Amino acid sequence: TQAAILTKSGMDLPAELKKRLDTAGCVEDTLKLAAELNVPHNDVVGAANSLFAKGFVAKEALETTQTTLTAEGDAFVAEGSAEARVFLAVPADTGISQADLTAKLGPIAKTGMSKAMAAQFVRVEKVDGNTTVLRNKESIEDTVQAQLKAVATGGLDAISKADADVLKKRKLVSTAVIKSFKLVPGDAFADWGSAKTAAADLTPEMITQGTWKDHTFKPVNLDAMGKDPASGHLHPLLKVRTQFRAIFLEMGFQEMKTNRFVESSFWNFDALFQPQQHPARDMHDTFFIKDPARAPTIPPDYLEAVKKMHSTGGFGSTGWRYDWSEDESRKNLLRTHTTAVSSRTLYDLALLSKKPASEGGGFKPGKYFSIDRVFRNEALDATHLAEFHQVEGFIIDRNLCVGNLLGVLQEFFGRLGMTGLKFKPTYNPYTEPSLEVHAWHEGLQRIVEVGNSGVFRPEMLRPMGFDEDVSVIAWGLSLERPTMIRYKVNNIRDLFGHKVNVGMVKNNPICRLGYE
Repeated sequence: TQAAILTKSGMDLPAELKKRLDTAGCVEDTLKLAAELNVPHNDVVGAANSLFAKGFVAKEALETTQTTLTAEGDAFVAEGSAEARVFLAVPADTGISQADLTAKLGPIAKTGMSKAMAAQFVRVEKVDGNTTVLRNKESIEDTVQAQLKAVATGGLDAISKADADVLKKRKLVSTAVIKSFKLVPGDAFADWGSAKTAAADLTPEMITQGTWKDHTFKPVNLDAMGKDPASGHLHPLLKVRTQFRAIFLEMGFQEMKTNRFVESSFWNFDALFQPQQHPARDMHDTFFIKDPARAPTIPPDYLEAVKKMHSTGGFGSTGWRYDWSEDESRKNLLRTHTTAVSSRTLYDLALLSKKPASEGGGFKPGKYFSIDRVFRNEALDATHLAEFHQVEGFIIDRNLCVGNLLGVLQEFFGRLGMTGLKFKPTYNPYTEPSLEVHAWHEGLQRIVEVGNSGVFRPEMLRPMGFDEDVSVIAWGLSLERPTMIRYKVNNIRDLFGHKVNVGMVKNNPICRLGYE
């Protein structure tokens, strides 16, 4: 039997629905029935869904577009439109100062003035140095109020489409699609009210005991969505990072170890032939560590070679010619770029190249990449954070040149979906030549800078112990910028940091760079 579902007024809705199905054969629209019975439509739908689950009724989905006046629209019907109220507030003979008009009407004055002037109800003139509002007409017809009254009684069909569009734009009316149902008797309608009960499942006990004969069964809805499994969700940065990593691996690159957020100034700057008086090494650009403040271990022979290159030069270079400080070099900091990782990797490769072949040594060409977090003491804004992710790759071999670099950049950025690359000369302390990489962005419809690149200087490589003909070509870019472009994020703080919307992390689409 169907348990009674009572409304607040005590009405038994299932019984009411059965009575109407018995007499009329159907309920044409649950929305109209709710209005007729003066009960909430949700109560009628709830009763219908309960009966549908037991097979007593079948239902057909209906949609009704309902138009209602907004709170502002109701106020316009009662008191007149904003422009009409402005007109009526202006004395016919003397006019009124704009300040007095605002004080008289309150917040409605601003909108009313704009609309009244557009309709040429009023004008503004300077009178005795004051901004004064004057009438343009002796009387007006409040067409907006008349239109709203027509909509309130006859819907949007009572006025023209153009007038309806204006009212919607002014947010004086709103439309909503109301979902309702048409109800007809279901397959188990004949059992409604009998002793048989609807069961959700056929159990082994029902079969062995024969009690299934006393039951009707709920239909199985094979179109119902399953329950979402409890699982984590990848942040957009991780999705784009995965794509970058896959591209590097497809191109034969090896991933470098990036597990050092805290680095010494030696590996972050000095090993890269970046002078100690360079602006990037100031406190306003770099986060220095207070404790531990100094790096205890730096390879002594390599430290001396770097010191000599900075101070007096070598291998055909004059160096920077200044008094190089070991204390400055040992200062610990939060790494400002992943090129510090590249410098450590290159030094390890240089050590390996000096070993005999019998010990697995000798020079070996290679391709390496890293993707990890870096830190800079920058002012925070929509495109800059104090920490971000850097993508970097380099290739080491003999006699590499700019032509090799351009070819690799074309291949790498081509796999990201960027074509028609443009290159612009630039300056980096540790690469020469150095090139900015620019590409056409289809979404932004303009050329944008997408990375930086260059050939590592001999002053960086020779102190490590590499031969004169060994070259390294390298390039880098941020992870955040392509992610912001891919996911149409305008403010980096909406992508990374404490302001991130967790719902965005859950609902963002998959990322396939190079495929649109």
